[in-house]
Amino acid sequence: MATSRVKASVLHGARELRLEERDLPPLGGNDVQVAVKATGLCGSDLHYFGHFRNGDILVREPLTLGHESAGVITAVGPAVTSLQAGDHVALEVGQPCEKCELCQEGRYNICRDMKFRSSAKAYPHAQGTLQEQITHPASWCHKLPPDVSLELGALVEPLSVALHASDRARLAPGSTVLVFGAGTVGLLCAAISKAVGDARVVIADIQEDRVRFAVDNGFADAFVVVPMKRPDTIESKLEFAKQVAEAVKATTLNGRALGEVSATYECTGVETCLQASIYATAPGGRIMLIGMGNPIQTLPISAAALREVDLVGVFRYANTYPRVIELLASKNPRLPDFTTLITQRFSGMESIPKAFDMAARVKDDEGKLVLKVVVDM
Repeated sequence: MATSRVKASVLHGARELRLEERDLPPLGGNDVQVAVKATGLCGSDLHYFGHFRNGDILVREPLTLGHESAGVITAVGPAVTSLQAGDHVALEVGQPCEKCELCQEGRYNICRDMKFRSSAKAYPHAQGTLQEQITHPASWCHKLPPDVSLELGALVEPLSVALHASDRARLAPGSTVLVFGAGTVGLLCAAISKAVGDARVVIADIQEDRVRFAVDNGFADAFVVVPMKRPDTIESKLEFAKQVAEAVKATTLNGRALGEVSATYECTGVETCLQASIYATAPGGRIMLIGMGNPIQTLPISAAALREVDLVGVFRYANTYPRVIELLASKNPRLPDFTTLITQRFSGMESIPKAFDMAARVKDDEGKLVLKVVVDM
């Protein structure tokens, strides 16, 4: 039997994408084949595209990017009973070993042998979803109900990051939350905090258009515009961080100053923002470390330790996809319209280089914010 060939977008070097054909891996007994229909471009994809690396992770062979994806089942293996051809699915693209102690504890996101599509961390690299079809384990394909579109299915992946962060934050109902960074993940962390944690949310960013978008579209309740300063000494950085924290605490919600917050979601990776997070979070609170920024930072650690402010790592997600899909289908009135987050759409695989160029911008040619760029395959 002839091997199926599929088109794939393949990165060969910084900003060097080629449209190529490759063999579609054969269908195993517990696998399905999925025609990828919608893929959102993520910050890590942009790092690989722009630099052929992501931090200290180097690309060592041609790599297909893309991991925020949904598609349509085209074939199922003989042992698969939960899915059938024609089903719409959100793709969970991390493939852990499923055998180690972390996997057995349900913390498969930090499995040491994780292979994650579009990441160059494991070698050979697990190829991403910017291709016509993929062969994928059925257990990592999550069926979408009829009223959840394929575009929303592509957002299940970044929404899972936000829900996992919320799980790790363990917010009490009615908590106050600060989110640093009004990109996709920050906006989704804000929205999930409101919808799941019944929290009051303030979002902070250097771009006023983004934080206004957050409030105007129901992702957050109030905003702070962080001044564009670049202090260069430790002392000046900490002083600036304190000023930002005071601006957050002075923000009014329902006519009252916010004060110290119950939890902070740090989604920028910027040193000053993490410093300000420590100063803005109440005793006994938590700071969720989500943003991937400078790996070495100077922090006022005693200000955290003496008030038992916990710094909590957040890496991807585990056991979130079914709950996110249920949430999207729930019509929860506290949820914003997530389709407003998709600000630019590109059609066809030939448009993928233009989609990456757009995703790296702050605004498009019409002056519209660039938040989430989605490729309709």
